[in-house]
Amino acid sequence: MHELSLVADLFTIIEEQARQAGAKKVTKVSVSVGELSGVVPDLFRSAFQSYKKGTIADKSRLQLKMVKIKFKCRSCGREITARNIMDESFSYVCPACGSRDMELVAGRDLYLEKLEIET
Repeated sequence: MHELSLVADLFTIIEEQARQAGAKKVTKVSVSVGELSGVVPDLFRSAFQSYKKGTIADKSRLQLKMVKIKFKCRSCGREITARNIMDESFSYVCPACGSRDMELVAGRDLYLEKLEIET
């Protein structure tokens, strides 16, 4: 379960940011998770709940924001949000200009978006 190691890394960031802000406790942690990040949301939530015990974020709530897969056509600049790249009807062809020169611009990342703290 790589979610536990991701949560451990996340808590390194949380604790450092909380310390820098002079926080007494963290009340909410908002994390953006790309659909292609390889993170299983339920496992991530479970790992977060286990890991937070005894930390500055012990009573915090976790908010996960799922980020859709998005491509940008390098030829015409159009951005396309993919509904399901596993569907057989999905194509890496720009619907505007027909180019296959597509760049993945969203949907792979996992990042700490926001902390709510009490000082």
